[in-house]
Amino acid sequence: MSFQMYVPTRILFGAGQLSNLSAQRLPGKKAMIVISNGKSARESGALLKLEEQLQKAGTESVVFDKIMANPLKSTVMEGAAFARENDCDFLVALGGGSVMDASKAIAAMATNDGDLWDYVSGGTGKEKTLEKEPLPIIAITTTAGTGSEVDQYGVISNEETNEKIGFGGYDSLFPRLAVVDPELMKSVPPKFTAYQGFDALFHSVECYISAAANLMGDMYALTAIENIGAYLPRAIKDGSDMEAREHVAFANTLSGVVMTISACTSEHSMEHAMSAYHHELPHGAGLIMISKAYFTHFIEKHACDERFVRMAQALGKKDAAKPMDFITALAELQEQCGVAELKMSDYGIRPDEFMTMAKNARETMGGLFACDPLPLSDEECAAIFEKSYR
Repeated sequence: MSFQMYVPTRILFGAGQLSNLSAQRLPGKKAMIVISNGKSARESGALLKLEEQLQKAGTESVVFDKIMANPLKSTVMEGAAFARENDCDFLVALGGGSVMDASKAIAAMATNDGDLWDYVSGGTGKEKTLEKEPLPIIAITTTAGTGSEVDQYGVISNEETNEKIGFGGYDSLFPRLAVVDPELMKSVPPKFTAYQGFDALFHSVECYISAAANLMGDMYALTAIENIGAYLPRAIKDGSDMEAREHVAFANTLSGVVMTISACTSEHSMEHAMSAYHHELPHGAGLIMISKAYFTHFIEKHACDERFVRMAQALGKKDAAKPMDFITALAELQEQCGVAELKMSDYGIRPDEFMTMAKNARETMGGLFACDPLPLSDEECAAIFEKSYR
């Protein structure tokens, strides 16, 4: 029954909510708008709409448009310098998980000295504590995948050391305001809608079987799993299906909250190791690739049988009675969403990397291994990669 819960982010949820931003109390007078290095924020009109809302609120803004799919430490440091040079007093992250994650790190380094890796725990990080409050953040999510709009963490890659590590944990890194407007997600292509939806799904699945699971987190996790199972295939089939987009966005936000109450497991550590060495691999795609072998490992060891049965039921298999029914339901969902045939080899991953990635996962994000329902060795991690390989 024990848990701690602190989610201070004000959430504006629903279609069209970006239009209500100007009516909110903003945390500064000059915003650094952070977007990806792609074209979507401009071509969709979301950036222009955001700029109009900030102008209507009497707030100046400048745009930093260099965030990549797996945000790099070097880009974070460049963004922090940009914030200082332009005298920005808050950040607005407009984009998916990579943009929101990077914005948290930028907000911290805009006010603190040194290098981001001075403040990272794990791997070669120096584990220093932030001395100054980060700049305030507003998170406007244009995807439904990471839940980063309502948590205090971001995942950043250090290209110099092949490390991809979660940064944060400070209360001051929770976004002050999150805008979850499913209209901004209509233009996300089917493939990425699927990758992002499964990322959200696995946040909740991992938190539900985690050693840190609790009654409050279970409520969020199961509701998220139910909504993704029911609505993600529809959102992939028709991106303009607003009912489906709303329910997947809702599940994503719940999956962000549950990570602050419970904790993910080593599946996320293992995928971060995959994309630390192969930056072109989308995070959600990597999770999909290893998911069946990963969860089967714990099912075969009877780690938490009843929980796997309950998740199978939440995914829509109402007659589920045995733990492997979860794998059946998961496989069916991956088929429905067109992601069942993803291959590690398509992204350059080689079998001789399995143990390297297993060790990297533990060295960089070992804390999540402590949340596994049963201990997982490096050899077992490598075996999961091997069983997942195609």
